[in-house]
Amino acid sequence: MKKIIVTGANGFIGKSLCQTLHTLDKSVRGLVRTLEPKKNFTDIQYKSVGDFSSKINWKDYLNGYDCIVHCAGKAHVMKKYENHDVFHLANTESTRLLAEQAAEVGVKRFIYLSTVKVNGESAYKIEDNKIFKNNDIPKPQDDYSISKFKAERLLWEISARTGLEVVVLRLPLVYGKDVKGNLARLMKLIKLGIPLPLSLVQNQRSMIGIDNLINIIIKCIDHPIAAGKTFLVSDGDDLSTPELINYLATSMGHKARLFPFPVFLLKLLGSITGKQKEINRLVGSLKVDISYTKEVLNWKAPFSSAEGIRKMGNEK
Repeated sequence: MKKIIVTGANGFIGKSLCQTLHTLDKSVRGLVRTLEPKKNFTDIQYKSVGDFSSKINWKDYLNGYDCIVHCAGKAHVMKKYENHDVFHLANTESTRLLAEQAAEVGVKRFIYLSTVKVNGESAYKIEDNKIFKNNDIPKPQDDYSISKFKAERLLWEISARTGLEVVVLRLPLVYGKDVKGNLARLMKLIKLGIPLPLSLVQNQRSMIGIDNLINIIIKCIDHPIAAGKTFLVSDGDDLSTPELINYLATSMGHKARLFPFPVFLLKLLGSITGKQKEINRLVGSLKVDISYTKEVLNWKAPFSSAEGIRKMGNEK
């Protein structure tokens, strides 16, 4: 496929995807809320569509294109309350409208970036070694993951009705240059030399580096048997929080200042301070099994987690 639409082309994933596709001589159109000259590459075509949550007439933007990679949407936020309607409009309804109009104008394939949170919040437990798999019964537990799961179901309905080829990628934490959120805050703490009470943490978390993610997205654009399937993705190896911090600190030219503190007390402090979700992500485990993805797509992540984390640290 030569002509590709990327939604959310100013975002963390969309920006990197557009740049890589362009280097591969693909015809790329990036759909963004607003044009941002400082972010946009001058040799890629960008179109401003306004608020993705609104009812947009997509056909004029999609006509003549072969594939859509739908990166746009409202991301998960760490708050006590999350607005169901906002997530529904941004992640579910907007995806439905985009896919239906894509099918009407003859777009062949639709790649949807979903989340591993559709499977649940935490699959891996030390005592039973449970790991998320692509054929697990979905168990989304918050408004964000529910909105993504509903979008997935709508895409399969549209695919069955219209023949639109749908590929769903469920992502764990994505890291890389310009990453935001908890990982960016962690890097700031390392840079400031603040001691972190995490040396006793023995978790394992699956993640995927931006370069590995872009690689598998591009694989799914043209792969003949990717259509109609849901894939879990990751680097293929997993890191504990102390390992992550050590890799980051080394690549940033800083010392990892870790000290021992009981994990159960960290969780208790998280509950007391209202930071339970943040603490759980630091000390909890979440692993995904990507054996199905590797087998079906004949894919292997080009970079290990250690390589990807070091590269991110070096770029800061």
